[in-house]
Amino acid sequence: MQSESKATLYNTDYQLWIDATLQQLHNKEFHQLDLVHLIEEIETMGKSDKRELQNRLIILLMYLLKWKYQSEKQSYSWLSTIDEQRRQILLIFEDSPSLEKNYLATVFDKYYQLARKSACRETQLAIDTFPEICPFSQSEIFDIDFYP
Repeated sequence: MQSESKATLYNTDYQLWIDATLQQLHNKEFHQLDLVHLIEEIETMGKSDKRELQNRLIILLMYLLKWKYQSEKQSYSWLSTIDEQRRQILLIFEDSPSLEKNYLATVFDKYYQLARKSACRETQLAIDTFPEICPFSQSEIFDIDFYP
């Protein structure tokens, strides 16, 4: 398959391109691989996992903040949201332990600040209600039995 037809297949029938790429990898037909798109797909996969972790972490932190600082409005829905975000984040860490070991520390403060702002908007409490530094340890955040 020439590079032109490889790109055409990628652009016209993505699933067929995946199937063909997998077959080429299984058969060790490395010279036939559409490397440009394969590299692009692998990069996208890594970004996707990071993006999902970021989104779920922001939601989890926001709900933990709401739970702690707007306790009079706690609900089963909030509890369910906290539990689901934890569950999904732990599954991400299971599949990609390096996201927990290496990546989390590099983005945590940034995403805590976003969660803090989101909590402020959702609760309509002053931003100063929520500490500038996360009041929960990492072990508390991911502990399925912890509710501040």
